[in-house]
Amino acid sequence: MSIGENNWTPSEKVKLKVSRVDTFGRGLDELHALKNEFADLKDSLSDIASISGPESAKKLSRMSAELDNFAPEVTFIGQIKSGKTTLVNAMAGQKDLLPSDVNPWTSVVTSLHLNSRRNKDLPKAEFQFFDSGEWDKLVENGGRIGELSSRTGADKEQEKLLKQVAEMREMSKARLGKKFELLLGQTHKYQEYDEALIKRYVCLGDDFGGEVDPSRQGQFADITKSAEIYLNADFLPCNFVLRDTPGLNDTFMMREQITIRAIRDSQTCVVVLSAHQALNSVDMGLIRLISTIKSRQVLIFVNRIDELSDPVNQIEEIRSSLVETLKANSGPQDATILFGSAVWANCALSADMSEMSKDSLAALQAIIKAENSVEYDEDADWERMAWHASGVPALYSTLSARIAESSGQRLLQSVRRRARNMVLGLRATSSIVSVSANSANIRKLSDQEIVALFSSIESKAQRELSEMLNVARSHFNTRIEQAHSRFLSRAADALVQHLDNYGEGANWNYTPDGLRTLMRSSYQIMSTRLRKNMEVFLDGCAVDLADAYNQIFDVTLENFKVETPAVPDVPPPVTIAQTIVLDVKTPWWKSWSRNRKGYGAFAEDFRKLIEAETGPMVNELKVDQIDDIEELMTATLKRFLVEQQTILADILEKSKVSLEDLHGLFGVASQQERNELFDILFEELDIEETGEE
Repeated sequence: MSIGENNWTPSEKVKLKVSRVDTFGRGLDELHALKNEFADLKDSLSDIASISGPESAKKLSRMSAELDNFAPEVTFIGQIKSGKTTLVNAMAGQKDLLPSDVNPWTSVVTSLHLNSRRNKDLPKAEFQFFDSGEWDKLVENGGRIGELSSRTGADKEQEKLLKQVAEMREMSKARLGKKFELLLGQTHKYQEYDEALIKRYVCLGDDFGGEVDPSRQGQFADITKSAEIYLNADFLPCNFVLRDTPGLNDTFMMREQITIRAIRDSQTCVVVLSAHQALNSVDMGLIRLISTIKSRQVLIFVNRIDELSDPVNQIEEIRSSLVETLKANSGPQDATILFGSAVWANCALSADMSEMSKDSLAALQAIIKAENSVEYDEDADWERMAWHASGVPALYSTLSARIAESSGQRLLQSVRRRARNMVLGLRATSSIVSVSANSANIRKLSDQEIVALFSSIESKAQRELSEMLNVARSHFNTRIEQAHSRFLSRAADALVQHLDNYGEGANWNYTPDGLRTLMRSSYQIMSTRLRKNMEVFLDGCAVDLADAYNQIFDVTLENFKVETPAVPDVPPPVTIAQTIVLDVKTPWWKSWSRNRKGYGAFAEDFRKLIEAETGPMVNELKVDQIDDIEELMTATLKRFLVEQQTILADILEKSKVSLEDLHGLFGVASQQERNELFDILFEELDIEETGEE
């Protein structure tokens, strides 16, 4: 906003212009502590690598790189005009990075990669387009809404939708010209970017018709699937990915599916609500989404409190209303609710409070005056106070704690376990070489026999894992198919009862929430059992591997064991939150009433329609979701076995060295000193299982 619009006088503007201070890194203590833990672990990995063989050193280097590349992902969801993009800009420390003051709106999943460790020659911005199949699904059917309209015979709704789609297609072709078809499936990459460039790809227009200017915003937005932006954020102690998503009240369901996928891939989800419309009736889709995610992975940020007339009192009213709404609609009961203003945050970033309206400043003064943790002062540093009251530091503080205790700790535990296996291998090497100095041959098996033994262990592990996953899939599929069938019967019966009671003159709708509850419950039971079974399975693999070492070497290895890898997290079933429309309006009956005798004739056909509408959600769980879980579990086993083979290869190689060479390798001469060295490394890699389940 301009100064004139806010009625500021020049003298008032000068008074409000504050000197910029370094306040934007507040709230990140937990991430700084996590960074220090990473640094300590990297030092330990370096120590282990210095006494390891080449292959083990490479593995340890990759583990160190995993720590360097740790990048927690946070996805922001909400409705159009909730202020998500303005908030994301503030979180990135760059006020005008993503377009936030435009109408039309952001329509593309946009990921900001902060502090990403990328080669300088790689692009700083990448925009991926839908391929032809995705585009056809998006525009020709309008997503699943279009499919439903076609199935139900809702001619007027379908006609309206198809008209909009046709306009969208023509506008896209007008913007892109002859290159339209060629662009599908491509990725545009740039070494530099600015707001104008980003607008061309992520701001979808609602201005159908009129003259088309190819250089204006939204030139490619209709066909853009995702945007990846890479930038530095010096105030953050680690890499970070902030993901802005289209409003969940977007017309086309393809974009909803992309948003759902983004949430699945993130460690934390921030639900952004407008203070004026916090969880109104059209926000039930948000509740459905966050109900599928663990409460500790969900934060609710009520934005735009700068627009409240009495923010101090209204905030508590909104909080109470939110808690009740979530409780009444089976939302997360203990989700953290934060309040703030992205506008205040961005005013602080610009170091010019004259960008704030007088009403907004009055609201800020009221908040600061009521806030005990920050002393109120008429001549205070308003930049610092605006940043504090904006809620961004509190949001970062909460995110930092959640990330540090969950994905951060899981990575630490995973790397520590794998590194301990490396040290176990080194200690075994030391014992074997020491014994071999007085023994002609310490190996029981030949090279060919060792290869066969490990091949046998690998085949057995893969077979057992496959059997375990197949059983889990079979039980899960049976459970949700039964739940789906019961739901379809209840819905069809409810339709017949509605017709008996009200006839064909009344609209009818049926909520799918019962089906969602059954799906979520079935998924939780399956995932809990599978993770427990996976732990037992990996423990068994570790025992088999430890036994293999004893079979290979004619040496007793005291207290030797193999550390099991951490079981990976199972992705949340957010697909069950996708939009499902089960309603029938009065004109709809006419297309169905022909050649039917009695209302019972509606039931079976309508059951088929409901099955067609809910089937994609059920199939997504049965196929794609379980496929993702299997891929995670299989990758965990594969990496475990590969690392064990590397450790064995190192032991076999070092078993050929002389005792003198062994002294040089470890830097100490006596077995006792070597054992003390290993004890120190084990102590550095001590595992404290504190990660979330």
